[in-house]
Order: sequence, then C-alpha cells, then structure tokens
Amino acid sequence: MAGFKNPPVSAALCCLMGLAFTGMANGQAAPAAPPAKPLAGRFFKNVKTSALRELSVDDFMGAMGVISAALGYDCSNCHPGAGYDKVSWTADTMPTKVMARRMIDMVAEINRANFGAGSQAGSQKVTCWTCHHGRDIPATEIGLDHLYSPPYDETDTIITKDPEGPAPEQILDKYIAALGGSAQLSTLTSFIATGTQGGYQSVKGGGTVQILAKFPDQRAVHITFPQTPDRGDQTRAYDGHTGWINTPRSVLGEYEVTGTELDGQRLEAELAFPGQIRQVLTNLRTGFDDSLDDRTVQVIQGNGPRGLLVTLYFDKQSGLLRRLIRYGKSPVGRISTQVDYDDYRDVNGIRFPFRMLFSWLDGRDGYQLTEVRTNVQIDPAAFGRPARATKN
Repeated sequence: MAGFKNPPVSAALCCLMGLAFTGMANGQAAPAAPPAKPLAGRFFKNVKTSALRELSVDDFMGAMGVISAALGYDCSNCHPGAGYDKVSWTADTMPTKVMARRMIDMVAEINRANFGAGSQAGSQKVTCWTCHHGRDIPATEIGLDHLYSPPYDETDTIITKDPEGPAPEQILDKYIAALGGSAQLSTLTSFIATGTQGGYQSVKGGGTVQILAKFPDQRAVHITFPQTPDRGDQTRAYDGHTGWINTPRSVLGEYEVTGTELDGQRLEAELAFPGQIRQVLTNLRTGFDDSLDDRTVQVIQGNGPRGLLVTLYFDKQSGLLRRLIRYGKSPVGRISTQVDYDDYRDVNGIRFPFRMLFSWLDGRDGYQLTEVRTNVQIDPAAFGRPARATKN
C-alpha cells in the first residue's frame, strides 16, 4: 500500500493501541476467534483507550489500518519485532505507541466537544488523516511551490448532490440494461467464477481464486496457492447471516466479523446479483460527474445494510459499474474498502466483470477470471466458517 514503509507487514495490523491476544505469549501463533463475539477490549490485551475498547474485532483491526495509512506506518513502528518471529504486541516501550493512545483520545475529545450536537460521541469531523496525510509528524506550513500550483485533488467522502444531475434510479436502470436487462438478471440464481489472483506485489507462486455466490445474499471468495501451499488458503465468506475472514499469515488468522465489515460482506453478496441493486441501496443521490482511468463516470452515493455508506462510479458511456467504495466506522476515521471492475464479458446473456481489484487497509488482491459458470449447485458449506468449508 502506498505510503507504507514495510509492505510485507500487514498495514492494518499496525496495532498502535497495544494489540495482543489474551493469553498469547510472544512468538506464539494467534488463536482463532472464540465462538462468542467479544468486543476488542475483551478479545485483546492492552487496549487501553475507551474509543477502541468498544469496537468489534473487525472494526478494531480496520481502525488500525486507518491509523497506519494516515501516518505511513506499519506494525514495527509501534511494536518491537513486528514482522518477525518474535514480536511483543503488549510492550509499551516504543514512544510512538504511547503517543498514539494520546492522539486517539485527543481526536475523540475534539469531536465530542466541538461537533457533538448533543451526542456523547460527537460527529466525526476530525480523524487521523485530517492532520497527518501520510506523515508521522504533520506539516505546519505550506510550501510556496504548492501554493501557486494546482491543489492536491482530495475528494470529499460525502459527495455533493448535483442539482441538475440525472436521478439515481435512471443511472441504475442504465446499469441493469448494460448487464443484460432485468429479465435476464432475474434468471441468475448462483454462479462460480474461477481465475487467478495477484496480491499487492508480485509474489512467487501466485494464487488461484474461486468466487461463489448464491441468490440472494451468499458469497465467498476462496484463494489457494498451489505452488506455495505453505502460505495457506485465504477465505472471505458470508452465508447470509454470519461472516468469516481467514488470512493465515496475519496476526488474527481466522475470525468472525461482527461489525461494519459484516455489513460490507452482506453488501457485496447482495450486489453479486445486481438485479436487486435498487432494493439493496437506499437514500440515493447523484453527485457531479468525475473521471476514472480517463473515463467519465457518474457518481451515486447511498446507504447499504445498517446504513453502511456506499459510493458507486458508473461509466457514463457504457453504464457499467467501474468502482464501488464502502465505508465502515471507527473512532479514528472511516474504514474504506474499494472494488474496481473491468473487462466485462457476456456469459449466457449476462455481462460479468472478469477483472476486479479488491483494495482494503490490509492489502490488495487482483482477480483475473477465466471462467464463470451460472446457475450451478453449490455446497452450502462453501459460505460457512473457512475451516469447515469445502471446495467445489
């Protein structure tokens, strides 16, 4: 990820708040998440700030990614030995970790005191990124060469409504038509897509990916590494109710998602069947046109499951979806996840994106599909807990 000083170390695991598993000794493997769904303050040791203790495990990890990205840090900047066999997640010896705690409390207090509007937590107007912008020490002056040059193009997360833009429903109708039409999309009950996976950087022995989906809201992504099986299998699965993530080389390994990442998994599962997009998204508004890879795109923003903030970018000429960004919640800034779509191909009268780039605060996966099979039988276990999932 851009700005990270040590990409092989998972950025979202840059646990600036003193992450460590209960009962985990240094150098030992992390245990899987227990059947219960404890909050971060109970699941981890040494999480000392009230702003983070009440987060779900997945939102806590997302918050670590927000902090990492905002400062251009990785785990080793706050945790001795991170990225190696011996690491102390509980140690409070590094000044950066101590300072991070103070900064998180400061951000929470600024928002509460100045943007509260009667709320104890306050409205989130100030985040780590507000000041840091990828630097560990925020800049305090502007360079004059930047003052008299075009400003850095930072877009607002909450888009501005275009009062003269088309209705969001009109853009969505064009998208559905571009995919094959609502009648054809209504015939899609399941699919299995297979292809290759490429990570954040070139890794010897690239992976194979299998994406499985069943109408209306089940989806799983299974990644294996045939040439380097010691890397373990990676899985993101949602069965319509419960979500799981399994990344063997990460600190957490396998864990159940219960926070806003669960809402994101549900959104992706539902939008795998785009014929229901108008029912999935609410409070839609059209923003001003933008550009993406030299293409003009129309921008829509709305809410997904449990109010999840979602922004979509549609190719103005073809009507096809080019990008989706969903934003989870954390006290230090929104947890952004982005999916880019390209190389749409016809499969039995429905156009599927054969190239996807999945980016999140812990890494990036690129998928190049080679085959999509529609309306096939899928073992329900494929959408369940990764350790129990079966391959199709």
